[in-house]
Amino acid sequence: MLKRSALDRQHKTNSLIWLLAFICAFIATLIIVAGIIVFVGYLAIRPKVPRLYVHSARLDNFIYSQAGVLAVRLTLIVKAENHNMKAHVSFYDTRLILGYHGLSIAELVADPFEVKKNSTMELSYVVESSPIPLEKEEQYLTEQSLARNKMMPFFVKGTSRVRWRVGPLGSVKFWVHIKCYLYLPINASVVYPHCSTKSH
Repeated sequence: MLKRSALDRQHKTNSLIWLLAFICAFIATLIIVAGIIVFVGYLAIRPKVPRLYVHSARLDNFIYSQAGVLAVRLTLIVKAENHNMKAHVSFYDTRLILGYHGLSIAELVADPFEVKKNSTMELSYVVESSPIPLEKEEQYLTEQSLARNKMMPFFVKGTSRVRWRVGPLGSVKFWVHIKCYLYLPINASVVYPHCSTKSH
């Protein structure tokens, strides 16, 4: 008796398998096309990350009493910068802390604002503190600075939320963080630290 060869047997592929193969091929094609669109869009637009930076700072008044009480008046210019040629940028939830050594002097806030394509916007702050009693260590550091170089150490730190539309790539949201150390002379000279944000 002759046995049929395995090659002679005919097996039909299940139609469900063909359907799954078609769906997988279709999804893979969509992913490839989407990747090409994003890549071409990126090359065409060349998006640049918006930023905040401390443009200038001036210590207008510095009063330090023998009792270790400090009072200051500062002028601070912060700029929001957008170097994108094809996208407006919105900044919101902007909150910065101005401090001296480890002390917080003031909270600097800004209402939501928009920066147009390839432009900057200036935020001007004038801070006048109430008298601040310093701890012994801060008194010592202040007296050392006054005796040595008359440069007072301040800092600005905080965050802002940024939203922008990058053409066909859609809307992008992220936080920018800033932390600047400012050494300001007591003679009211303007300092240009150009300390800018990092994005996350």
